Amino acid sequence: MNSFRFRIGSNHIIILATLLLLVMLYGTGSLMYNGFFSLQVFLNLFIDNAYLIIIATGMAFVIITGGIDLSVASVVALVSMISATLLNQGMNAYLVMAVSLLVGLAFGAGQGYLINKFGLHPWIVTLAGMFLGRGLAYLIGTDSIVISNEIYTQISSYKIRLFGDGFISISVVIALLFVLTAIFVGRYTGFGRAVYALGGSERSAVLMGLPAAGTTIAVYTLSGFCSALGGIVFTFYMLSGNSLHLMGMEMDAIAACVIGGILLTGGFGYLVGPTLGVLCTGIIQTMIIFQGTLSSWWTKIAVGFLLFLFMALQRLIVMQKEKAAGGKIKIDRKIAKNDVKM
Repeated sequence: MNSFRFRIGSNHIIILATLLLLVMLYGTGSLMYNGFFSLQVFLNLFIDNAYLIIIATGMAFVIITGGIDLSVASVVALVSMISATLLNQGMNAYLVMAVSLLVGLAFGAGQGYLINKFGLHPWIVTLAGMFLGRGLAYLIGTDSIVISNEIYTQISSYKIRLFGDGFISISVVIALLFVLTAIFVGRYTGFGRAVYALGGSERSAVLMGLPAAGTTIAVYTLSGFCSALGGIVFTFYMLSGNSLHLMGMEMDAIAACVIGGILLTGGFGYLVGPTLGVLCTGIIQTMIIFQGTLSSWWTKIAVGFLLFLFMALQRLIVMQKEKAAGGKIKIDRKIAKNDVKM
């Protein structure tokens, strides 16, 4: 019974805390502001943050392995500039999307290869990738490029009607389908099991015969793909390319993962967590908009406070697990001594 209670507490406490925070934030906003408690306000959280949901979910795979990817925002800016430039040159819209995804895949795979092949720290490699991606975007152009392509504008303006007066965009459908796919991959595939095992202990993963090198390259390739897909979705949202798009967004993605219960030490996390984290930060931003007089920087202040809170919670859980593991070792040693005496 005690071990069952511990399992419930340690494995689910963070995601339950995130759900509780989400309900509390939405409830507070509903009590404070007229019109906040409405279907469309809730759906707008998904519409406005569809790109971030995709990127944060890709980031979660990387963090679960014990890594990090600081290049995601730069890849989005690069994809927006490539898309806007090629579309204005008359290239087919679907071909532009394919090119954008290939750019993200190549970018992520290159970073993963450098990390694995040369044993470089992910912070260093992806920091270089951040500068490289942003620099390439500046090389294409420093001015904002408006996208007037018919397919992009139709996708951008298309509304999927739900019950009542609510609606969502195509980008929301893409984001939710991607999250569902990520949850399935993480839970039911060999790749997903290898990701969690690698984050738990790389040495143990190798001894178990898991492809540690291939998994490392694959997660950064996946993160690059998610950045490119998020970039396409963001381009639908903005209908423009700009080398200054989403400065600092990589920290928003990391924050969403932490608030969503992804352990920064690796090896644990629910892949629905980043979506919940994005919704929490989106609600905070919406509350500030409804308030009307506060600066948007209050969103950063609130998110910073939540990060401190959830990192402290993560540390407490890790310490509890270490204490429980130490107690189990002592019990095993005591049993072994008794066996020897007998």
